[in-house]
Amino acid sequence: MARNKEGLVLVIEVGPSMHGVLPEVEKVCCLLAQKKLIYGKYDEVGVVAFGTTGTKNDLTVEVGGYENVTVLRDIKVVDGDLVDVLHQLPRGGAPGDFLDAVVVGMDMMIKKYKETNKGKKRLCLITNAVTPTRNPYEGTKEDQVKTVAAQMMTHGMKMDCVVVRAQKDWDVDKKIVEENDFLLGLLSNKSSSKVYVGNATSLLGALRTRNISPVTTYRGDFELSSIMKIKVWVYKKTCEEKFPTLKKYSDKAPPTDKFASHEIKVDYEYRSIEDPKRVVPPEQRIKGYSYGPQVVPISSAEWDAVKFKPEKGVRLLGFTDASNIMRHYYMKDVNLLIAEPGNMKAVLAISALARAMKEMNKVAIVRCVWRQGQTNVVIGVLTPNVSEKDNVPDSFYFNVLPFAEDVREFQFPSFSNLPSSMQPNKQQQEATDKLVQMLDLAPAGKEEILPPNLTPNPVLERFYRSLELKSKDPSANVPPIDETLRRITEPDPELLHQNTAVIEEFRRSFELKENPKLKKSSRRIREKPTGSSEEGEGIAAAGQAMDATEHMSTVKVEKLGDSNPVQEFEAMMSRRDGPNWVSKAFQSMKDKIFNLLENSIGGDTYQKSLECLVALRKGCILEQEPKQFNDFLRHLIKFCQELHLDSFCDILASNNVMLISKSEAPESDIPETETPVFPPKKEPKADDH
Repeated sequence: MARNKEGLVLVIEVGPSMHGVLPEVEKVCCLLAQKKLIYGKYDEVGVVAFGTTGTKNDLTVEVGGYENVTVLRDIKVVDGDLVDVLHQLPRGGAPGDFLDAVVVGMDMMIKKYKETNKGKKRLCLITNAVTPTRNPYEGTKEDQVKTVAAQMMTHGMKMDCVVVRAQKDWDVDKKIVEENDFLLGLLSNKSSSKVYVGNATSLLGALRTRNISPVTTYRGDFELSSIMKIKVWVYKKTCEEKFPTLKKYSDKAPPTDKFASHEIKVDYEYRSIEDPKRVVPPEQRIKGYSYGPQVVPISSAEWDAVKFKPEKGVRLLGFTDASNIMRHYYMKDVNLLIAEPGNMKAVLAISALARAMKEMNKVAIVRCVWRQGQTNVVIGVLTPNVSEKDNVPDSFYFNVLPFAEDVREFQFPSFSNLPSSMQPNKQQQEATDKLVQMLDLAPAGKEEILPPNLTPNPVLERFYRSLELKSKDPSANVPPIDETLRRITEPDPELLHQNTAVIEEFRRSFELKENPKLKKSSRRIREKPTGSSEEGEGIAAAGQAMDATEHMSTVKVEKLGDSNPVQEFEAMMSRRDGPNWVSKAFQSMKDKIFNLLENSIGGDTYQKSLECLVALRKGCILEQEPKQFNDFLRHLIKFCQELHLDSFCDILASNNVMLISKSEAPESDIPETETPVFPPKKEPKADDH
């Protein structure tokens, strides 16, 4: 057997206690077969069912016993028939003995591969382990399990055990369950794993459907200084699983040719623009880079000379507090840095370093070049991973950190800096807290919902199932999303139904208004200005103008006009296709207010000026620019005094248009109790004569 091929035997319990979850077991086993047809089409798979009404296996004939164990499929290369077998697992009528079934699976492996292919033979046991195992003819059950585990180690076999305990009200003997769990624990060895699952979604992720061999990213020195180096290996810890690569396919090969690859070879030709018939050979072609209006040609030799060629290695740059490395700095995949296996000095050094960093709450900043000839340098952070198991050494998690060019700094105002009128009140906060608690995926004392290591990618899973249907019927439609996968992408409907009161309380706590679909979005400011309830009709009218639902057309507002300056100001502030539109909107509104007052005849523009000023005030509060409005208002008062527009100042005072205080914007330097900016009214002077 080739060294990259895997031999796998699925050992599945089909007795009465498993009937409720067998549909989900069929799905996950079919998914395993579908993935092997894509990624491991030369792998070999056998299927053993236990708890069946009948018996069919070699050991029953050869030595007797091993009843209610049926070999559904001998070990052979994966094909479409395997999927069909797993689609229709039998419903057995007898209790299942998982030890007998595991021994039958081992016997199949030994007869098929003998002493070859060590490390590539795997048993996968799926059971609920609630039925008793048979007493052995000699010795105890514990002795029998230890013998089986030793044989697995001798023949280089691994075993994955998935224990399905989905139902809470089983009428089973707890002593039997505890004994079986103990036996399964003994059966687990260094190359075995055991997972308990409680729902169909976790079952989909519990079974390792694709066998990925660990490959080191780096093997070499971890250089602490010029005289201190530790031998380390680096592996991928997490890596995004992507869709299989689509290949170009040709149907020109004869149908009778079974060995045709149907592959398409693509060749490219470069032709001269001046003479399209002339092919330009590689030695006459050169790459170029745009540099302003010109293109700078760079030959392969020049490009090779320009490339940065650092030395391979992992070098410590220093340590910093863990709090200095924000979670959003992490880039790309996560790697695991471990001491070189078998090197006890390296193991002790890595363990001492990891534990010291853990105790001091430090992380290490390192410079990494994974391979010789790599043209880039990676700066990353090592986070200590102190093991809780005695037989597992300490290690480090490695995450790539960004350079300055990689960081995207977008400034957004903090919610805590908004005025109190724009923050949730106590009742709203309590309703929100209840909603968050209701949707807690890891409640205390209960099983965690959607744990990452047991939650499959629903997009990939649906793709594999669709591909299996297409393999049998090219005209088949894409199937609807499976209910098990739907639970990953949508909230649990039963949970929502049970907590209708909490959801309704949250809905009532916040005023919901219909947001009409507008071709041009615009910011809406709905809150009333801070102050007394008797703030005058001027501000109320301006507030209604800011709250208007009729906005400008789809044309982007570039400047303020004369007919609807408030709405145009709002539309300009809402533009986010450039960084300067807010400041431009502020300046345009200031100019508009000055222009309206300068051209006023008998106060005919005072009302529109007031609306514009209130709109500017609201905009400055929203954008947290109180100083800009306060400075402008002071300047505006002086401007009105110089032009003898005292009547407009009186209108502002009567409508309580005042400076923005700290209660409205925390950035303001104006106390709430400060006297308004308006000058006192002048008393008329008596005549001298």
